[in-house]
Amino acid sequence: MRVISGEFKGRVFNPPANLTVRPTTDRAKESLFNILNNHVDFTDLDALDLFAGTGNISYELISRGVPSVTLVERDPRCIVFIKSTLGKLGMADAHIVRSDVFRFIDSCTKKFNLIFADPPYSLDRIGEIPGLIMKNKLLKEEGLLVVEHGSNTDFKNEKGFYQRRNSGEVNFSIFKG
Repeated sequence: MRVISGEFKGRVFNPPANLTVRPTTDRAKESLFNILNNHVDFTDLDALDLFAGTGNISYELISRGVPSVTLVERDPRCIVFIKSTLGKLGMADAHIVRSDVFRFIDSCTKKFNLIFADPPYSLDRIGEIPGLIMKNKLLKEEGLLVVEHGSNTDFKNEKGFYQRRNSGEVNFSIFKG
């Protein structure tokens, strides 16, 4: 995997095989950031990366100048990899929270301009994520929530739904705060 754009463009990071994650592909990530470029000023964001996994999306956000990135991940192996990668890539510190995402959503009091959630596609509670984020008011006014999901998940009837985009087998549902 690599950082696609920004200050750290071209930097490569390779997660170990023992991480049970499905990182967003470079192609899908490029498609996502092309969409986001039309909606946000990266240098003025508070961003939240839920189900951070390898930290792939957060590295891209940091590279593009996002000053505040919070990553939420429960797997300690992923957290070790994220910390190591941030150091190796020479990126500014990010705020890493070891927590179950649903507990974090229920207890978080901060609001974000951009929230990215990349849960396992088979997660039983995937359909609850947008509603919980809206209910707990984690999204700032005019903020964006992006949920990555498989083709069998449909969020079009959820509050705040804006659009669905896909890149191959990867789907992004976008919500506005």
